[in-house]
Amino acid sequence: MSRKSLIIILIVLCVLFLLYKLAYMFSPGSYPFAEHYELNYPEHKVIDVINKLKTSDKELIVPKVTINGNGQFDLNDGKNNKTDYWHKFYFYDKNKEQIILTWTRPSGKNTTTFAFVSINNGLDIGNWKRINDDFGYFENKKIKENFEETILKRVKENLENK
Repeated sequence: MSRKSLIIILIVLCVLFLLYKLAYMFSPGSYPFAEHYELNYPEHKVIDVINKLKTSDKELIVPKVTINGNGQFDLNDGKNNKTDYWHKFYFYDKNKEQIILTWTRPSGKNTTTFAFVSINNGLDIGNWKRINDDFGYFENKKIKENFEETILKRVKENLENK
């Protein structure tokens, strides 16, 4: 292979990589990196099961949080307003001292998307790290596996038993 061909190949690879990074920077939507899970149940049933799960396991409820070390605030589940697309849920992982942000949204008449969005380290809001974006491959995989085992699995079991 000639030196000229090698330079052209390297330039093409660099341009493709830059286009990939540029597209990544402009990912569409409010939660472009969230990990989506499809549940074959209507959203109202999923919401009901999640609420009951949090009621039965008080350790999943987020304690009062601070913002930049000030105040004492509750993170409330639900929609921010009537036009919001997502029903948000906050879970607390006491062992890791992390807040987990998730949301649900109907994806069909009898299906719901349950999304794992981000993690906040500690009870001081502002330390959010997005799933599938702010973590390395292996750490991200481990975090998703933990979420699937501690929350998603329990939600699915409760939906099946309902």
